[in-house]
Amino acid sequence: MASSRKPGADAAAAALQRPPAEILHAQQLAQLKAQDGANPRPPGWQLSLKAARSFILGDAALGIAPKIVAPVASIERMLVTLATGRGLMLVGEPGTAKSLLSELLAAAISGSSTLTIQGGASITEDQIKYGWNYALLINEGPSPRALVPAPLYQGMHAGQVVRFEEITRAPLEVQDCLLGMLSDRVMAVPELAGEHGMLYAREGFNIIATANTRDRGVNEMSAALKRRFDFETVFPIMDFERELSLVQESSARLLAQSGIPRTVPQPVLELLVTTFRDLRGAAEHKGAAAGSDGAMDRLTAVMSTAEAVNVAHAVGVRAWFLEQREGSPQDLVDCIAGTVVKDNADDRAKLRRYFEQKAAKREGAHWRAYYEARHRLP
Repeated sequence: MASSRKPGADAAAAALQRPPAEILHAQQLAQLKAQDGANPRPPGWQLSLKAARSFILGDAALGIAPKIVAPVASIERMLVTLATGRGLMLVGEPGTAKSLLSELLAAAISGSSTLTIQGGASITEDQIKYGWNYALLINEGPSPRALVPAPLYQGMHAGQVVRFEEITRAPLEVQDCLLGMLSDRVMAVPELAGEHGMLYAREGFNIIATANTRDRGVNEMSAALKRRFDFETVFPIMDFERELSLVQESSARLLAQSGIPRTVPQPVLELLVTTFRDLRGAAEHKGAAAGSDGAMDRLTAVMSTAEAVNVAHAVGVRAWFLEQREGSPQDLVDCIAGTVVKDNADDRAKLRRYFEQKAAKREGAHWRAYYEARHRLP
């Protein structure tokens, strides 16, 4: 199947630090769309629900690898929610790939995932709805030509999915401006007269929002806004082998993008994933890694799979660019400290206790080297 990218797009994408899903997986989206003719599609959608599910969770028959680890039933519920026109709220611990999931959903449904709002204390209503070109505004007064569309305006006008990341970080008055868009599917533009004064959403428009459970209460959503969303919790990966595989694949891709010809050895990745699972209190996992010597105290730092990928990437970068070798347990101690030990003295003490109480009791040469490198901890 031919790629949907234009000539030269592959080279351009290769220069991007992080291409969006519709560029990174353009060939797969084109393949699924070409083979999707017999399946019914909701109005305004680029793919059917079946094809969107295959894009996200993979399809061995089509040669499409899974892009995220999630239950099939959960992904199907998300797609059905969006197909009914209700907003989708993804909640969960930091680093559980909520943003990646919202990006994949938007790419599958709209063919574009870049209509994104990043929640924060400084965000204002005009940054998510529309603003003005003040030079034209002064010269011509309010006019469609002077209006500068923001993501919500663009999504409603084009019939595309809009992503609202970390919605609970946005002020309440900014959150509540979504009520009209989610209920009546209309945005009032009171500065403009006539037909331009009301923007009606086209088929395909919807909102996917994310919020992490550690930020609940920062700007808790109003009950009215919550009623406009269906909530779906995104859980950490519970299976050791699946988490190890994801960290291995993702870190290998990041290292290749960094120009590093080597990947992190699997024994080092096993140390990393085991440490993260121990420190976040995950369920028992493979063999000796599970241990029977009791659970460690949970850290306040985020010990997510996404953070584990970042640490694995740092291990490979450190080993290659400093000494042109593959990553070692000693590199892992150096790199994990920056993730775990931030501004909390208790976390520093818990990490040291982990090495004394857990790592010291594990068998194997890599565990021994890992334990003996504990002096590198800050």
